[in-house]
Amino acid sequence: MNTLVDSEASWDPLRAVDRMAMAAELLPLRLRQFLTSARADESDVITVSGLPLSTGMSPTPVGWRIAADTGAGYWEEALLMLVACALADPFAWADQQDGRILHDVCPARGEENSLTSASSEANLSLHTEDVFHACRADYVALLCLRNPDAVGTTIVRTSELDLPHRELLFGDHFRFFPDDSHTDGGDAAAAARKAQVGSVLFGSEALPYFRFDLDFIAPAVATDTRTQAAISDVQKHLEKAVERVVLAPGDLVFLDNYQVVHGREPFRARFDGTDRWLKRVNLIRDVRRIFAHTGQHSRVIA
Repeated sequence: MNTLVDSEASWDPLRAVDRMAMAAELLPLRLRQFLTSARADESDVITVSGLPLSTGMSPTPVGWRIAADTGAGYWEEALLMLVACALADPFAWADQQDGRILHDVCPARGEENSLTSASSEANLSLHTEDVFHACRADYVALLCLRNPDAVGTTIVRTSELDLPHRELLFGDHFRFFPDDSHTDGGDAAAAARKAQVGSVLFGSEALPYFRFDLDFIAPAVATDTRTQAAISDVQKHLEKAVERVVLAPGDLVFLDNYQVVHGREPFRARFDGTDRWLKRVNLIRDVRRIFAHTGQHSRVIA
């Protein structure tokens, strides 16, 4: 990989995407076949372990802005991009982490109880990533750099749920809002402008896809008590089906954002360079979906 990224100064993740996609063809055959098979089978959770991290990795930054300013973990970013490109197409959001295509997931001071990945003391509730948008990720990829306290990533495989209200859940009775990372910490007016109406279940009735985020969903009609009751019931079913995944350094997990909701356990951040630190990238199975939806030939959704 040294031929692809020699130093932090030469590393530009957005510009590197096409180069990494070609380089991914040189990954070990067994790994490429595993990822191709998992994609074809629509596996809900795909795990790759034992990826080589850099020696002398920098301390966990106190928030993503410090990571962005210092280039912390650039080797791990390149590694994540390389493997992720063997599965799907990376993309970004203009209003998340300044439009960076690779995100840092690490605690930030003052954000301990926020509803974003910068939180620590708050339980990050089970959610579909970017639940409001038609071009939300097919996969959310998380590479663990550091997790000394064994903080758990929580997941629910929605294919295993026996949900009530199925007819209602397949209807466009729900309003989905952008999370706080898209609206500068919870600007209600901005959230309302970006909100979209749709269904919780969609696709095949036998094997439906799913989207849900208790913190950012409401009935499309505010007075619709039946839909509100369905939202509450879905959340109860999710809470009964939670699995706990503890990522170790070098573990990379791809979560199918159409079949898995995920969250994170609370923990006490020390802000001493040893806290939990992940790199994250959103992936879409066909990047032209974004180009067609936005009218722009760009991997960054504005």
